[in-house]
Amino acid sequence: MDVVVGPALGLLYQLINLYTWVVIIGVIMSWLIAFNVINLSNQFVRMIYDVVSRLTEPLLGQIRRFLPDLGGVDISPVILILLLWFAKDVIARLALRMM
Repeated sequence: MDVVVGPALGLLYQLINLYTWVVIIGVIMSWLIAFNVINLSNQFVRMIYDVVSRLTEPLLGQIRRFLPDLGGVDISPVILILLLWFAKDVIARLALRMM
């Protein structure tokens, strides 16, 4: 059983780590677009932003439903990153218990 579960936990840990970076990239891109540093008229930028939005928006939308209105400040990425860190910690502790 450890032969399958150990690598599966490692893979899940790395996928959560990768998803955390996708969330961070999405936040940075939204700031750059808001301050007109990069614009969506460039097809490559639009394609990257579309992929990042499609990956992150389902979870961020769920978090936004429970947050109060903070007047233009969106803290849902911060909450999502904290939840992802918590999930990584749980996975790491499970992996340590298995050894």
